[in-house]
Amino acid sequence: MSALPPDIGRDDWLQALPRALVAGFVKADIDFQRKGEVSGTTATLVVVDGFTVTVASVGDSRCILDTQGGEVQLLTVDHRLEENAEERERVTASGGEVGRLNLFGGQEVGPLRCWPGGLCLSRSIGDMDVGEFIVPIPHVKQVKLSNVGGRLIIASDGIWDALPSEAAANACRGLPAELAAKLVVKQALKKSGLKDDTTCVVVDIIPSNYRLTSPQLSPKRNQIKIKSLLFGRRSHSSIGKLGAKSASFGSVEELFEEGSAMLEERLGRNLSLKASSPPFRCAICQVDQEHSEGLMTENGGSYCSSPCSPWGGPYLCLDCRKKKDAMEGKRSSHSTACR
Repeated sequence: MSALPPDIGRDDWLQALPRALVAGFVKADIDFQRKGEVSGTTATLVVVDGFTVTVASVGDSRCILDTQGGEVQLLTVDHRLEENAEERERVTASGGEVGRLNLFGGQEVGPLRCWPGGLCLSRSIGDMDVGEFIVPIPHVKQVKLSNVGGRLIIASDGIWDALPSEAAANACRGLPAELAAKLVVKQALKKSGLKDDTTCVVVDIIPSNYRLTSPQLSPKRNQIKIKSLLFGRRSHSSIGKLGAKSASFGSVEELFEEGSAMLEERLGRNLSLKASSPPFRCAICQVDQEHSEGLMTENGGSYCSSPCSPWGGPYLCLDCRKKKDAMEGKRSSHSTACR
C-alpha cells in the first residue's frame, strides 16, 4: 500500500496497483533475506474493488474465476519449471541449472528442478537457499467482471494437483462460499489422499441488485439462496429466466496482464516519485534517502567502482538495486562488487 501514490482517484489507484504489487512482493523477499529466512513460500494475493479483480502470484497457488455462464478462467500462471518453457530459459540465462533429480547410476526421476536447491518452481518469496534466479516478481492480472459478478477459487498446489480447474468449480456450484471451500478440499483429499498444501479460499462477488428477500427465510438461508441463484448448476432454459440483467454471462474484460521477471519492465518510470530533489524514495522499499547514500538513479548511478548496466526505471536504493541485479544474474545480492 505504501507504494501507491497518495491522494489519487479510484481509476488511477487501480491502474497503479499492479506496479505496487510488484514492489510489495520484492520487498517481502528482501525482508526474508534480511531476517535470515531460507525456506520460502508461494503466494497468491487477490484484491477485489467492486467488480475489478487484481491477482498477483508467484509459484503454483492458483486462482480461478467461475463466471455465471459456467466459463472458468485462470487468473494466475503456474511458475513450475516442468510446464513453463519461458521460465526455464530465464533461469538458465540467469546462471541456474535446470534438470531432474539424479539417482545413483545416472537415472533421472521426478519433475524438473532448478539447481542449486532443487526447487520445482521458478518464482517464490523467501527461498534464499536456491539462488537469486528464483525471483519474487509476480505475474499480475487485472480483470473487470460483468455486473453479474463471479466466484473466485484460490487454492494451494495440493488442490490443483488433484483437481483440474473446471472440476473444482463444478464441484462446489450451488453452495455458499464457506461450504464450497470445504467441499473443494474434501474432493481433493478424496482423489489424492494427500493433505499436503490443501488450502482453499472461495470468494463470491455478488452484485448489490441481487437482493432476494423472503419472509420465510433467515438471513443466512436467504444468502445461500442468492449464491445458489448466481453460481448454481443451471440449464440453458433456467439461465434465460433470469432476465435482461443477466444477459452478459461470463463477460470478463481484461484490463491488465504482465508476467515479465524484469523489474525495469514492471516498475517503469515512476513519475509520481520525488525525482527532482532529495530526499529520493526507493520504488521498492519506499525508504527516503539522500543521493549520497548510494541511491541508484535513472542514468545508472555508481554504487561500485566499475560501471554497471544502465537502469531505465525509477529510483532504487543500494540494497534494492543489488537485489535487482542479482535476480538478473548480474551479481550476487550478498556481494558489493560488480561482476
